[in-house]
Amino acid sequence: MIPTVKIYFESLNLNEVSAERQAFLQPLADYIKAKTKSQQPINLTFICTHNSRRSHLGQVWAQVAAAYFGIENIYSFSGGTEATACNPRTIAAFERTGLKVTKTTKTENPVYEISFDASMTPVVAFSKVYDQAPNPSQGFAAIMTCDHAEANCPFIPGAERRLPIMYVDPKVSDDTPEEAATYDARCRQIATEMKWVFENV
Repeated sequence: MIPTVKIYFESLNLNEVSAERQAFLQPLADYIKAKTKSQQPINLTFICTHNSRRSHLGQVWAQVAAAYFGIENIYSFSGGTEATACNPRTIAAFERTGLKVTKTTKTENPVYEISFDASMTPVVAFSKVYDQAPNPSQGFAAIMTCDHAEANCPFIPGAERRLPIMYVDPKVSDDTPEEAATYDARCRQIATEMKWVFENV
């Protein structure tokens, strides 16, 4: 693992995960634990409305946590109810944790490769609808990271589990002096909770 990412990840304090949050996270840990016995791919799709902030944070930190704890066959994805672009503020938050980010296209919806280990395939991040390739179309857990997507997508075709793990949208701080701090806090919260999940698998 990239040393800066390892230092960041190991600094995450699981005591910050409240009992209330653990109640939301435990079903995801249980799902992963049950699936590991089958030795089949474990597909996790993190979903929010625009696939620009929280869902990407979940996707990346789930993959990092799986690698850190040596849990194999984990494939994390993200999607939205509509496609926009992975917000550059999200990318900046990733970079501040030590993750290596490479922008591979210069379109309105750029594709980023996010690396946490030189020996592992980077996470590919761009905005897409939750059922758009390369996301799985069946046999996955749909992790709902925002209340709007949770309310407006009562049915996710192909999902074998639907798990609400919602977060406050960091966009509330966009273009304010608190912007970077808010994104860093949400990034750290999601990273910490994914660490909690995979430590409890």
